[in-house]
Amino acid sequence: MKIYVYSILLCWFFVSCGKKDRIEREIREIPVDIKVTRFDKIFFETAPEDLGKIKKEFPYFFPAGNDDQIWLEKMSNSQWRELYGEVQKKYSVIDPVKTDLTALVQHLKYYFPKTKTPKLITIISEMDYTNKAIYADSLVIVSLEMYLGKEHRFYEFPNYIKQNFEEKQIMADVVSSFSKRKITPDVSKNFLSRMVTAGKELYLKDLLLPEYSDADKIGYTPEQIKWCEENENYMWRYFIEKQMLYSDDQKLTSRFVGPAPFSKFYLEIDNESPGQVGAWIGWQIVRSYMENNEVSLQQLLELNAKEIFEKSKYKPKK
Repeated sequence: MKIYVYSILLCWFFVSCGKKDRIEREIREIPVDIKVTRFDKIFFETAPEDLGKIKKEFPYFFPAGNDDQIWLEKMSNSQWRELYGEVQKKYSVIDPVKTDLTALVQHLKYYFPKTKTPKLITIISEMDYTNKAIYADSLVIVSLEMYLGKEHRFYEFPNYIKQNFEEKQIMADVVSSFSKRKITPDVSKNFLSRMVTAGKELYLKDLLLPEYSDADKIGYTPEQIKWCEENENYMWRYFIEKQMLYSDDQKLTSRFVGPAPFSKFYLEIDNESPGQVGAWIGWQIVRSYMENNEVSLQQLLELNAKEIFEKSKYKPKK
């Protein structure tokens, strides 16, 4: 009997791998030509007297009501010039980022056929770590100063934030921005819906960034992924015993779903846990749902969390 079950599982494994390989071959054949505009270079290498020209060409980077003196000061300010120099050291050649975006857009077009081929625009912004990369239909805007490497001397951020200031994280951040346009908001605002919504975003990364590790998708270290895997059953029992799943307590988002140095169980385990464990659990629920139900990706993105959970057959590993 054991041999029979093993044979079935082995056959399923090879069929699944064969299907994934076929899909990836089809994706690689999708034609995509990414145009790149280095606005960071254009801005800092433009003479002050020509500011008007770039304002006319890139009006979306110059909000109405701001005096030109603000931009002229930025052009000449020594700290901004130093930051520009560091960006050019790291990204004097943008081809690797373009190559990564090309592969991502091929996946986007496969799973979302109406996707337009966006233009890549690189900028130097205000070190806003909440908007490092923006997907805006026909544009992908990347703030290169946020991807200089987590150990860069310019970064005065907590470790849990700056650990994702790596070039590898650019496409993961693009997918996060893209997902906000594709995931139907859940009318329920309970803890389960917030976990599953985060899980949908991470599941999109499974499909759109197949070469990425789980750690890169969620912004963890490999050790943090291992911690979640080893403590999955414990975390799930905690959520159940505390009757959290259908709670509307908004503090649960900051405790377990949003980026944080650690998750807040209010126990000794907090010191070892990564942030966002609720998002990680939501990810496992969505994965389980997709393994056990024949639905399209679009249907998944539209379904509410309660239905996904109830049909997921999710059971944490012990």
